[in-house]
Amino acid sequence: QVQLVQSGGGLVQAGGSLRLSCAASERIFDAYAMGWFRQAPGKEREFVASISWDGVHTQYLDSLKGRFTISRRSGESAVSLLMNSLKPEDTAIYYCAADRQSGVQLSAIASWGRGTQVTVSS
Repeated sequence: QVQLVQSGGGLVQAGGSLRLSCAASERIFDAYAMGWFRQAPGKEREFVASISWDGVHTQYLDSLKGRFTISRRSGESAVSLLMNSLKPEDTAIYYCAADRQSGVQLSAIASWGRGTQVTVSS
């Protein structure tokens, strides 16, 4: 079974930066969209960002534009999320996701990462 292996995350002070990375154990998502979701305590999981297979097209949660940057190398089953100017409200478990289609939207998720904790202290 293909796994999405996440790394990065941790504890950071407000205003700091963190980078999350995610790579598939097999390169079966080279031609598909990948991205990130997050779930804060007591809240539903929400979309964070997504990127097309070639790294050209991206989408972000509106409130994160300008602070978060998603990236991937064209045709690789790996994705990163650079988070700058972090705020306490960014505290959540962040999940990597890989889709079954080649656009930019995560509408048919094929696989999830196990999640990584990001905690931003004030």
